[in-house]
Amino acid sequence: MWGTGRPLFADRTEAGRRLADRLAQLRDQDVVVLGLPRGGGPVAAEVARRLGAPLDVLVVRKLGGCTSRRWQVYADFRPVPEEEIMALLGRSVPPAPARVPAGDDPPLRDEEVEVAVGPVLLAGRLTVPEHPLGVVVFAHGSGSSRHSPRHRYVARVLQEFGLATLLFDLLTPDGEADRANVVAGDLLADRLTAVLGWVREQPECRGLPVGLFGASTGTAAALWAAAAPEADIAAIVSRGGRPDLAGPRLERVQAPTLLIVGGRDDVLLQLNEAAAARLRCEHRVVRVSGATHLFEEPGTLELAARLAREWFVAHLSRAGVSRG
Repeated sequence: MWGTGRPLFADRTEAGRRLADRLAQLRDQDVVVLGLPRGGGPVAAEVARRLGAPLDVLVVRKLGGCTSRRWQVYADFRPVPEEEIMALLGRSVPPAPARVPAGDDPPLRDEEVEVAVGPVLLAGRLTVPEHPLGVVVFAHGSGSSRHSPRHRYVARVLQEFGLATLLFDLLTPDGEADRANVVAGDLLADRLTAVLGWVREQPECRGLPVGLFGASTGTAAALWAAAAPEADIAAIVSRGGRPDLAGPRLERVQAPTLLIVGGRDDVLLQLNEAAAARLRCEHRVVRVSGATHLFEEPGTLELAARLAREWFVAHLSRAGVSRG
């Protein structure tokens, strides 16, 4: 009790365990645990772990006051670093067995494709699992392609949870050599828009909600294309992207947008935070601790892929229900 001189909990983890005991009836139900960063993160993580529920954070403005009482309750009330919150989020993404294809069943469609955009043929690879809940179109950045190991890894993570994917090249090899094309938001967005029209016409993808995954300058193309009134994009995820290059189009984006940035990429983090401040849609900026621009450090790409998966599954599923 407050005022007795003895804390109620040893630390935040113990508080989470005791709260989870009170909520045991919610185990295996369709719930999401939200923690208020930073102090509420460890409490929420323990509740999520014991209930087998997904964990997310709800960002709020900190209020002052009641400091003596906080010291509310806990014997150990040390500040929680942001790196610990990110690690908790990474460990707390639960599996979704209902969405994982059973056994070694082959995908419904998995093949190299070509998309005609005017006189240009853009190469890609379309993979559609059985009973897809949506389709995610990848827009890579400069110096990358549909063969990028990082993009292919993220695509596999999405496919395992019931999402179709289209990895394709926004530029031909000749076009890639011209640096002006790489940063030309209108050119890349126009091509992406044409590709979106093509994928929506495919029998296996017809009527599915569509998401966009961008990296580097491909993020700008994704946001630029999504800003069009007729775009009808259900969700956007950027990994190490340049949303700032979308310029005045940022304010027009309506799709929920997740911006994932490496924790050691200070310049890009500033650019993403500045771009996020201009977004008028639902959005989040998530910094992956220890990651540099290419997410080459152990575990960082895996965490980015899981964050992308959760964002797409949640928002594309919601869009699918509303359309149904």
